[in-house]
Amino acid sequence: MDNSDENSVQFHGDEEIIEVIDLNETEQSPGNDETGDDEQEDWDTDDEMEQEKEQDDSELTFSKHTGSVFCVSLDPATNSLAVTGGEDDKAYVWRVSDGEVLFECTGHKDSVTSVLFSHDSSLVATGDMSGLIKVWKVETKQEVWSFEVGDLEWLEWHPCAPVLLAGMADGNVWMWKIPGGDCKTLQGPGCQSTSGKVLPDGKRAVVGYEDGNVRLWDLKQGNATHVIKGYDGHQGALTCLACNKDGSLVLTGSVDGCAKLINTASGKVLGVFSVDGGKAKASQEDADETNSVESVGFCNVLPLIAVAYLSGTLGIYDLSSQVLRHKCQHQAGIVHLQWEESSSVVSTCSLDGAVRLWDARSGTMVSEYRGHQAEILDFTLNREASMAVTASGDHQAKVFLLQRPDR
Repeated sequence: MDNSDENSVQFHGDEEIIEVIDLNETEQSPGNDETGDDEQEDWDTDDEMEQEKEQDDSELTFSKHTGSVFCVSLDPATNSLAVTGGEDDKAYVWRVSDGEVLFECTGHKDSVTSVLFSHDSSLVATGDMSGLIKVWKVETKQEVWSFEVGDLEWLEWHPCAPVLLAGMADGNVWMWKIPGGDCKTLQGPGCQSTSGKVLPDGKRAVVGYEDGNVRLWDLKQGNATHVIKGYDGHQGALTCLACNKDGSLVLTGSVDGCAKLINTASGKVLGVFSVDGGKAKASQEDADETNSVESVGFCNVLPLIAVAYLSGTLGIYDLSSQVLRHKCQHQAGIVHLQWEESSSVVSTCSLDGAVRLWDARSGTMVSEYRGHQAEILDFTLNREASMAVTASGDHQAKVFLLQRPDR
């Protein structure tokens, strides 16, 4: 690209134009190691499963998939469209009001494990385990870009520009301007890039790796400004990341059973959170794999954080004192958590097929929603937190209307 205008990224809803990334050349990524699929386990007795079969609290069931549904995303502009991806090598964009398919994202060659709408809902990205990434224009229902990389670990849209990031099994992170395809690579350490997130300022990204290290990247310069490693890093692979509203703080979770709080300006670790109150395990071999941290998140309205463990515990911690306030116990491992945008309620989905809402102030369960016949593998809330859309191993996605006494 020749002139600075083309290299600038317009931030929608903002007067200033920030040159976030200089994208010059398209590069090619070699294939690499395969990653394992989720192992599924039975967790209930026959009687309990029979009882749950009779209960379906969902408003709508989307049944087009013919295999496990791995991922779901809601369009951020209107929250009226969902995209789901599954084991059947398919992704669908559909209306949450009636389940009608707007279009099928065709042409994938392996399980679709990443689906997400761009910041303005104009584009949807789908990625499969073989490394094939496709981008679709929602308005025209047409594919506008595709690229084949090595083994894909994660996809993430830039929060305010048509720029797509992808983490690879070889540790590299690729950035593309869509639909032009101009590309830039953030060179990895040679081990798997397991999770990544662009910070709200749109200028930096935080990326976690299989070796337990965390890197903060300057997207324009393409260099790592901070590397959190050694004692400060995790003692096992990163599993999840979250940032607070202004991007000043990042939470990281790992198979080592710990969550870490990091200052993004200084790269300093401000706190370590584990459900037993202990320090990080001495080595990955010692780590209790069943207590892997699966999901983390910041409350927007109170100084609280939530950490979800594969053991089934949801830990609510005080951000300033770093004290464990509440342990919210689930019947099975937690897959994902999400805080409501403007309250102290945090929602979880778990391997027992239920969605639960928890009041973080008291640690009590507000409500529980059932209907799936297998584990929930992903879920998302709408902006008002009045609706949850779930993806499950039972080949279905469901829409749940969330009722609360105070609404």
